[in-house]
Amino acid sequence: MAGRTGSAGQAARTDRSRKAWHRARLRLRRSGVDSFRGHGSDWLVFGTLFLVVVLLTWGTVAQPLWVAPETLVLPVIAGGLLLRPVSLLTLYAASAVALIVESVVLGPYTDGAGRVTPGTVLVVAAVGLAGLLIAQFRMRVGVPWTGGSTMLFDLRERLGVQSRLPRLPRGWHAEMSLRPAGGQSFSGDFVVAARTGKERRILEIVLTDVSGKGMDAASRALQLSGAFGGLLGSLPPPAFLPAANAYLLRQEWDEGFATSVHLVLDLDTGDFELLSAGHLPAMQLSAGAGTWTPQTADGPLLGVLEGAEFHPAKGRLRRGDVLMLFTDGLVEAPDRDLTEGIDRLTGAAETHIATGFRGAAWHLIERVARDVNDDRALLLLCRD
Repeated sequence: MAGRTGSAGQAARTDRSRKAWHRARLRLRRSGVDSFRGHGSDWLVFGTLFLVVVLLTWGTVAQPLWVAPETLVLPVIAGGLLLRPVSLLTLYAASAVALIVESVVLGPYTDGAGRVTPGTVLVVAAVGLAGLLIAQFRMRVGVPWTGGSTMLFDLRERLGVQSRLPRLPRGWHAEMSLRPAGGQSFSGDFVVAARTGKERRILEIVLTDVSGKGMDAASRALQLSGAFGGLLGSLPPPAFLPAANAYLLRQEWDEGFATSVHLVLDLDTGDFELLSAGHLPAMQLSAGAGTWTPQTADGPLLGVLEGAEFHPAKGRLRRGDVLMLFTDGLVEAPDRDLTEGIDRLTGAAETHIATGFRGAAWHLIERVARDVNDDRALLLLCRD
């Protein structure tokens, strides 16, 4: 009986020990994850970096030629990326004490190599100041250092997803190419498109050019693309641009204007309406005549005039016709006027007639506006 009681007690103690170890391990893991994400306590990271400072100080005292005093910048840099300002200042204080200890133990810097010199102090102090500025910026924004790049990547992917064209029925082909200014990942030009109407036989496409370019316009482009995507199909086509204009006016941005063109196409008949808000004319290739004709609609810029009115241009895409929408980055340049730029674009596009304009959007941007320091967008809609 006593043996069984002892065995049961031993099993209970073992079970409690395992549970305690499991809770401690979970707590340690959560602390590490929270610190990495910018939440919770950063004591684990601080403790690790403090230990690194101690080890580097010992290494410098023991082997100053192999572990130079300047190696203290390593935990200082890591602290600037990972720690909160309060913890970072404590780490800096520890690094300052470490430099004092190294200077006292190793002797004056005039005695030879491997000593703490004034340059060493200046380098560590300068790196520490930069790290403190980074830490304060992270705290003000509220984004951990690993989250900034993740957020930017997510923004870029969202813009890409929102700019995808819907699948078209047989007999139609559409493609689009966006090229941000300066080779960046973000553009102030964007497209939203949807198939609407009865049995989704109406194609609506909105091509917008936000004021500014690249990163300066990316955040506004993302906000507008989300708003425009919600409006598209929820309102009758004639009400879209007035609603978009009212939305921009409510934002009260310093650079709060944009140009936009709204295409409404009947996929059964090929009839279309084109509404423009200060945007460049669309160009239509007539397969029968082999000529490019501008499709110009009247309307002011978005975000400038309250109660603005937009008057459509109407047309029809017949078999073999092509409609080309583009932004000013493709045709405007300081050394030529707008008409010359459009002529150059349409002339380059004629070389793709034989291929049915498959893959033409990317190649046209490469040909006519490859090194332009402006956002460029080109959309081609073809009826086979």
